[in-house]
This record gives sequence, C-alpha cells and structure tokens, in this order.
Amino acid sequence: MPKITGAKVIVTCPGRNFVTLKIETEEGVYGLGDATLNGRELSVASYLQDHVIPCLIGRDPHQIEDIWQYLYRGAYWRRGPVTMRAIAAVDMALWDIKGKHYSASISMLLGGRWRESVRAYATGSFKRDGVDRVSDNASEMAERRADGFHACKIKIGFGETRDLATLRAALTGPAVTVLFDGDVEPKKLGDEHLVDLDLAYAVTCHKCQGSSAKRIVVPIYGSRLLD
Repeated sequence: MPKITGAKVIVTCPGRNFVTLKIETEEGVYGLGDATLNGRELSVASYLQDHVIPCLIGRDPHQIEDIWQYLYRGAYWRRGPVTMRAIAAVDMALWDIKGKHYSASISMLLGGRWRESVRAYATGSFKRDGVDRVSDNASEMAERRADGFHACKIKIGFGETRDLATLRAALTGPAVTVLFDGDVEPKKLGDEHLVDLDLAYAVTCHKCQGSSAKRIVVPIYGSRLLD
C-alpha cells in the first residue's frame, strides 16, 4: 500500500484565519482536511506542524482508524479543542485520499448516502469597524441570497436595540431564513420581538460568568424552520 510522504499546513486569511491540512502520498494523491479552530487557528497549525505531521510520514494512509487511535490515545495532550481539531483534519484528509484512491465518494465508502441534498446556510454579518452594521448586514444578506443561499446566520451581541434593528434589516430584503448567533441570551431581546420577527431559530449562545462559560439552550421562534 502507498505511504504518506509529506504533509503541510496552509494558513490563509480572507478576513480571518483558515487552516487546511494537505497530506500527500507516494502515489501522488493528496487529501485535504479543515483544521480551523476559531480564535485559536495558529495553535492548531503549530500543533499539526510540530507534533502531528512527523508522526504521519511513512504511515499507510488507508489505515485511518489506526492513525486516529494513535493520535487520540497519545500519552500527553489528549483531547481538548486544539488536539481534536488537528485529529479531525487528519481524519478528513485521509478519507479524501481513500475516496480518490478508489474513485468513490466518501458516502459510498461509509455505506451509501441517505439523502440527495443537504440544505446549507451562510455565516456572516460580523462586526466591521467604521461601517453601519444595520445597512451593511442588509446588503450582505441580499448578496448571500443572490449566491443561492436560502438561510443565513448572523451575529448579535452588540446591544439590544442594535441587535433587533440588525435582525429586522436582515428580513426586509429577499426571502431568506435567518438564524442568529451571539453572546447574549435571546430572552434579553424580548420573546415578543423574536416571535414577531418570525426567525427560524436561535443558534446556541454562549454566556460568560466570571471565569466560566456555559452553553444556553435556546427555544425555537417562529415557523420558518430549517429542514
């Protein structure tokens, strides 16, 4: 069987860091895996470059489970977001190689697909300095709709009044299902406002309390749900 001959970490920055792992084999086949960890991208890049890639050289890329267990059950630095993101990137890249080697889709190798399509949503509406966020968000939602997306997730957590104005602006343009993601409890925006806006649903929010953070279970608002 072919061996892994090289691997490299690719860091790009179209507005924020994105990390991709590329694993190459002696057959000339390569696989790609996403190693992006929001806010700690360079930590994963360093972990892959310094600690993971040296362990991959010479291994059989088709032994995916064995490699996963080897990395996961290391004596030190087990689990944690940086380690698991790095292992996930390796896992994706190796499955990419296997699919190319057998000229088959990964879904077929894993037992076959059970649906023909998956509805995707765009993520955006990040705060930009010196830009009116309400009008900027409305324009961005229109662009995403023109790109073919029927649902968009937007960022809130910048003040109740501005958040509600941003959500309303997102719903005034072309028909699109709106989800929101933020560092504020949705109930602080007022249930009556959220129901009136008829949002699809609220993505899980994160609330920091001192040195700890907790995930908040968020109820569904409105009728336009993602299928």
